[in-house]
Amino acid sequence: MSVLYAGHMTPHSPDMLPGILHVSRPGAFMRSIKIVVEKRADGYLAYPLGLSGTVVGQGESYEAALADVKSAIEFHIQSFGADVLSTDSPVLEAFVAKAVVAVRR
Repeated sequence: MSVLYAGHMTPHSPDMLPGILHVSRPGAFMRSIKIVVEKRADGYLAYPLGLSGTVVGQGESYEAALADVKSAIEFHIQSFGADVLSTDSPVLEAFVAKAVVAVRR
């Protein structure tokens, strides 16, 4: 298996965009998965967009969080099948927004 993401390996096709995690296995099809990586006070948190279910990775560095979420994605697909990859409505872009909510104490 190999992982390609921005700044670490050069993509080999136009479909392999920088900043998008690519997972490949012999005999498997290539699928681009967009990953959100958050830098927090206690490390990094990473999660994919466009998968059914919850998949999260973490690490002390950006690279460690990506490696962890890659492993979690592979396990999720092996456990639940390729149907967890949403094909009918792929995520084109992701935005960070702010919302104000009421919280009772």
